[in-house]
This record gives sequence, C-alpha cells and structure tokens, in this order.
Amino acid sequence: MSITVLSQPGCQPCKAVARYLDKREIDYTYVDVTQDADALAKIRDLGYQQTPVVIAGDEHFSGFQPTRLDQIIATIKN
Repeated sequence: MSITVLSQPGCQPCKAVARYLDKREIDYTYVDVTQDADALAKIRDLGYQQTPVVIAGDEHFSGFQPTRLDQIIATIKN
C-alpha cells in the first residue's frame, strides 16, 4: 500500500504528517497541490477543502490524525 500526502506550502498540519511518517521511516509521496492541478482536483473530488489529505489505498482523510496514521502504518508493516 502506498501513501500519498497532498499538501501545500506553509501548511503546519501537512508538515506534521510528513514529520510523523519520516520519524517512523515510512515511505510516502508528498504532493504540493499548488504545483499539481490534478492533485488539487483529487482533494475536491474526495470532498475535502483543506490540506493535508492523506491517501492510503482506498482510505483517505484530512488533517493530522496520528491514530489513523498509526493504523495505516500497522497495515503496511503486517
């Protein structure tokens, strides 16, 4: 399962997600929605209006949610 973090510059929750994943040595793709129109459209298609949006497989959520990140990490490591 791959993880994608849709983000934008200056977004503190986006940075928190990246730090959280980095600290746990989890690979992910970090996409700046101000530079990628398709990624911005994806956020809107999923029904979100803010970053970060974390996508892992069929699961997605917005914001810095450590519990949900831990669930994804546990799935990846099993």
